[in-house]
Amino acid sequence: MTTAPLRQVRVVAAVIEHEGKLLLSRRKDKGERAGLWEFPGGKIEAGETEEAALVRELREELDVEATVGAFVERLTHEYPDVRVELILYRATVPLGAEPKALSAAEVAWVPKPRLLELPFCEADIPILGRIARE
Repeated sequence: MTTAPLRQVRVVAAVIEHEGKLLLSRRKDKGERAGLWEFPGGKIEAGETEEAALVRELREELDVEATVGAFVERLTHEYPDVRVELILYRATVPLGAEPKALSAAEVAWVPKPRLLELPFCEADIPILGRIARE
């Protein structure tokens, strides 16, 4: 018996920092990886650049106009149901912008030292220590 190949998804996410705090989002309490924290972002659509996808996702998910900065890291993680390629970029949002949880349970500005205390999506975990120390 052969098993079906895992669905593959490319996801781009933002490392948005302001005054020693990072902007994070918590997934809704139902669905894949329910209730876990992650860097905000989402799936890259066909024909879309990573940077354009990140700007679009941050607009759709947080209602902010972001500026994409430097590439941070590319990670791959296999969940039981999907193989995720996670691509992280630094990004900024306008000073005074109030991110809204349009498609998440909540968004929060979290002090970098607290990163390791939160339950994160497994795909994000390998990068957390480095980002917390920066």
